[in-house]
Amino acid sequence: MSTDTELKKPLAPPTALGAPPHGPRHRGRGRIVVAAVAYLITFVILFPLLWIVLLSFQTNDNILNHPFSLSDLTLANYQQALETLNLLVMYKNTLILAVVSVTIGLIISYMAAFALTRMVFRGGGRRTQNTLRYYFLAGLAIPVYILLFPVYRLDIAFGLFGTYFALILPYVAVTVPFNILLLTGFLRDFPEEIEQAAVVDGAGTWRMAWKVAFPLMRPVVATLAILNVIYVWNEFPFAVTLINDPNLTTVSLGVSQFQGVYSVDYGAMMASATLVLLPQLAIYAAFQKQVIAGMTAGAVR
Repeated sequence: MSTDTELKKPLAPPTALGAPPHGPRHRGRGRIVVAAVAYLITFVILFPLLWIVLLSFQTNDNILNHPFSLSDLTLANYQQALETLNLLVMYKNTLILAVVSVTIGLIISYMAAFALTRMVFRGGGRRTQNTLRYYFLAGLAIPVYILLFPVYRLDIAFGLFGTYFALILPYVAVTVPFNILLLTGFLRDFPEEIEQAAVVDGAGTWRMAWKVAFPLMRPVVATLAILNVIYVWNEFPFAVTLINDPNLTTVSLGVSQFQGVYSVDYGAMMASATLVLLPQLAIYAAFQKQVIAGMTAGAVR
């Protein structure tokens, strides 16, 4: 009787040798590890920002001797920053540079990416397209500091030094390679059925690019616009080299005004840096959904 009972017991499913168990306890440990790593990354990112804010309320002596002290906090640094810097002019100049350079850069990048992915080149065909794409992407490997002297000489030669266009043109040139890299990745996966339907309806190249493909690319374009605006907002090497007019000072140049030859006003510098960071954080907080949607668009096919 016991033998029959043992024979009727269901056999356990075979398992691979050395395979770890995947029960609820194992999944719980995995979630804890993922959460711990996420919190660690968040701390690493937020710590410098919070430290800048803390230093902006401290005196120079405390910054040098007790940088993590919470005593003797003061608003004098912000008062000095507001009295020294013409923030309205700085924000206006930076906003003009950002709007114009980002708009021109995105238009050029989108048209180039569309040509490299959705058009057929006569003669070389795919080889020509790949060569041009690699040519554009090579710009990502060129450090900005190598471009300073050539761009400076070109601005002097064309009479652009000390004007808005002295910064707009290099900003466009620097952002185009990354924009093309991201746009070509999404345009390459553009559904051919939609393209064929538009051709049947009589759509030409221009209409195909701006009336059919561009509306589907808006999340990616919005992401690139936000990233490019943040780059222009923080850019310093070109601004300090190509701008000599105080009326054209950008926010990044304003922060450097508290650094002299023999001394540095750390408190006022941290206060001005905080004032520069606030608009960026506000922009990212307002458009974070668009950024995430643009970066993940096309990830699931």
